[in-house]
Amino acid sequence: MNLPRIVIAGLSGGSGKTLVSLGVVRALARAGLAVKPCKKGPDYIDAWWLALAAGHPTTNLDPYFLGADMLRSLFWTQCGLAGGQGQPAGQSSGGARVQDAPCGFSLLSRPGPFDMAVIEGNRGLFDGRDLSGSCSTAELARILGAPVVVVMDCTKMTRTAAAIVSGLRHFEQGVRIAGVILNRTAGPRHRTVLRETIEHYTDVPVLGVLPKLTDNPIPERHMGLVSGMEHEECVAGLDRVADIMADHVDLHRLREVAASAPAQRQPIADLWSLLPGADHTAPAPSAQRDVEPQAVHHARPRIGYVHDAALWFYYEENLLALRHAGADLVRLSLLDDALWPDLDGLYLGGGFPETLAARLAANRPALDRLRGLSDAGLPIYAECGGFMVLGRSIVMDGTEHPMANIFPVRTVFHPKPQGLGYVDATAVRDNPFHPVGAPFRGHEFHYSRCVPCDTPTAEGTAEPDCASSGPATLPVCALLLTAQSGHVTGMGEGRDGLLHNNTLAAYTHIFAPAVPHWAPAMVRAARGFRSGRPA
Repeated sequence: MNLPRIVIAGLSGGSGKTLVSLGVVRALARAGLAVKPCKKGPDYIDAWWLALAAGHPTTNLDPYFLGADMLRSLFWTQCGLAGGQGQPAGQSSGGARVQDAPCGFSLLSRPGPFDMAVIEGNRGLFDGRDLSGSCSTAELARILGAPVVVVMDCTKMTRTAAAIVSGLRHFEQGVRIAGVILNRTAGPRHRTVLRETIEHYTDVPVLGVLPKLTDNPIPERHMGLVSGMEHEECVAGLDRVADIMADHVDLHRLREVAASAPAQRQPIADLWSLLPGADHTAPAPSAQRDVEPQAVHHARPRIGYVHDAALWFYYEENLLALRHAGADLVRLSLLDDALWPDLDGLYLGGGFPETLAARLAANRPALDRLRGLSDAGLPIYAECGGFMVLGRSIVMDGTEHPMANIFPVRTVFHPKPQGLGYVDATAVRDNPFHPVGAPFRGHEFHYSRCVPCDTPTAEGTAEPDCASSGPATLPVCALLLTAQSGHVTGMGEGRDGLLHNNTLAAYTHIFAPAVPHWAPAMVRAARGFRSGRPA
């Protein structure tokens, strides 16, 4: 079993690997190749842009969440080459392409076929969680048997670049540095010196030499790249980056490097059949798309997921896991006045609700609908931005925006991250989604802080009065978090997950293949609600 594949890595964050990855994927897709984009996770925004560039959803690959065997199974499953599901490139698999869906988001009913996979790394190539570099981009490359192309920021550097490449080449066994792309070069002489020294002192080919760009075609914000849903010129920006790559990167040699990736043993089954709770009576893949709001599939519970410009952080694998556990999915929005169908469950992902807080607050019928569904016992699972919408209000720049008021907390935004990193979580209260005592892994990244509504506010503002000695009691939480990297707080002091009836809302994001109990539990809860029995 084989598929041409490369890892595009950097020396550090900000080296230009994301821009190169987007441009390469877009250029290859424009040339007619079916490119499978992957991202060394966790990541939503870069993954969204990669999907838009390729025309196919991005698969997140993270050695922290999954062991080597499961990572390989996930990769080959999502490439359409596990469990005998592979097809020759060029044949249709019935999956929707990203550009066919509003906001550029879609799920493939069956992945593939693909001509090539491009895997964007994370931070520096060898940067991991510990001294041995565990969970690094290099480790992922070893697991997948993928050659690595390194993007180097060559600002004010010449011969030293060769020393760096030589060091990369010999630093870690099992990682094949198959090429470099030199970024931010100053001019023709600078480029010539860089290329000649690297190719003289090392056996690593220079696959491209990029000039300094006067501006970034893809804008950035505090969490990385700006969402294309906010950026009207996103497609034009991607095409501009693709033009730059086509002019300055040898795409033919890049494809040759990808084709040199060794064959790997085919997993005996696709990932979804290996996870507990899979519904083996599910419809054929061609039918596994979002159902129309008015459609009825009596045998399968209907779970809605809000996907709009406010909430759109969803791992494709989370939605696929719900489908494979037996649910039909319905895409919904909190930003319009469209009626919702009868639901058996609801999933609210993360996003940037703070950027549309005034608009969300103005749509009182939608927020009241959320409160009514929660009060009625509908199973609702909310992550980060979704949790913020379920609180009493969002406070942004001193202005308070009323939300659904399911939980007696406000989420107050700060200039710096209030929670960032991987977590190990354990459920400590009964809930429909996570068994008590069952550990699972997740991550968080948020600039807001959860503030109980009994916290006093400073005079003339909605901001909490930090100098006040008044009481501030956080509601009892369902989850306990242990920080594995970064600065992790949850809702405070390592606690996370507020409960109301069958609604669980937390800052923690999960990745369904790493939390195999989650999707079957949510579908069971939805079936219970549908039948009128307690979930």
